[in-house]
This record gives sequence, structure tokens and C-alpha cells, in this order.
Amino acid sequence: MRPIVPTIALLILAINTLWFVAYSAQLGVQGLLSDAPTDLSLVFTENATVANASLAAHMVAGAVLTIGAPLQALPIVRRRWPRMHRRGGYTLFVAAVVTGIGGLGYIALTGTIGGRWMDVWFAIYGVLIMLAAANTVYFAIEKDRQRHFRWAVRLIILAVGSWIYRMHYVIWYALTDGAASNDAFTGLFDQIQVFAFFLPYLLIAEIGLRLFHVEQRSRPVSKSSSQPPKS
Repeated sequence: MRPIVPTIALLILAINTLWFVAYSAQLGVQGLLSDAPTDLSLVFTENATVANASLAAHMVAGAVLTIGAPLQALPIVRRRWPRMHRRGGYTLFVAAVVTGIGGLGYIALTGTIGGRWMDVWFAIYGVLIMLAAANTVYFAIEKDRQRHFRWAVRLIILAVGSWIYRMHYVIWYALTDGAASNDAFTGLFDQIQVFAFFLPYLLIAEIGLRLFHVEQRSRPVSKSSSQPPKS
């Protein structure tokens, strides 16, 4: 695949997440500084300083992760500025950990607005973000480019998951006027949404990665590339 194709795709993705990144970061900072965060959004809880701080950290770090992951994967960044790419990777790892721990802390302390079903799936999502980030960095350090690439793809999907979640709602409400959805997030659509914003995309990515791997293995290897490297 030519570098221009993933470059355009990643830039389009990053640009389309900008509104969500700005909203999430702003709400997180305001929630952290406000004396009455419940006036800002229903996601904040009255008299729950630690839970609100966890959620605010989750929002701000999540905003960094959402915009940073697709930009980090740009071919030109990897090729021309490898040091920046490495530093960006560590930064995104920290952002992923803060995002995951912040979200898990909030779930443990107050629970999500959608109840236990949402708690479970959002917790799984948070764990997967941290797992993907850790493996992406680990295999980069190990110089295992193939596994590093695979985990980076998974991380990008998870990094933009919160944006996908909201886009699903935007599209659904535009098409159905909110059928099977309610303010308590207990409707059928709401209950499907808690895993539909990341699991199907991960599945599609896994299929694509496996097909790509099969294609790479089926390509003929030249004599020069088949020779063992000199010590």
C-alpha cells in the first residue's frame, strides 16, 4: 500500500475527531476546576471529588490519545522523524494509562449512567486501551515491527472509540429520532452500543491484519532477502 493512502485516511480521521477532542478536553478541565461540576454535565457526581477528578483526567488524557494516535501513525512521522515517533509513542502510552485508570476509577467509585451492563463493557474497553498501548510500546522496544504494527492498529481503533461511540448516536438519532434509546441509556440501542463502538471494529481489523499477513507470506522472497544477515 502506498504511503499516501494511509496518510490521507489517518488525516481525515484526525480532522473528524477534532470537535470531540476539543469538547472532551474542555469538559474535563472545567470539571476538574469547577466547584459545581454537576452543572456542567450529568456524568459528574455531586460531592464525589475523587470520582469527578478521575473522570476529568480520563477526559483530558482521552482527548490527547484520540487525536494523538492517528497522527502518531502517519508514515511521514515514522519515516522522517523516528525520534519524535518514539517520544510520541511514550506520550500516548502515558495518556492511555491515565485514560484507562481514570475511567476504571470512576466506574469503581460511582458507576456509569447506564448501570452494570455499561460498567462491565466500559471497564473492558479501558483495560483493552491500556493493554494495546503497553504492547505497542513493548514490541517497538523489542524491535518486532510486525507485532508493533498490529498492536498499533488496535490502539488506534480503541483510541478513537469514544468518538465512534458518539458518532453512532449522531447517526442513529438522525436516522431514527432516537428509537430504542433513552436518557438512562437502558434502551436496546444503548445496550448494544456499549460494545458496538469498539468490538466490531477490532474484529474487522483482525480480519484485515490476518489477510495482510497471509499476503505478505505468499509473496516470493528474493535470494538476497533470503540470505541470513552477516554477523
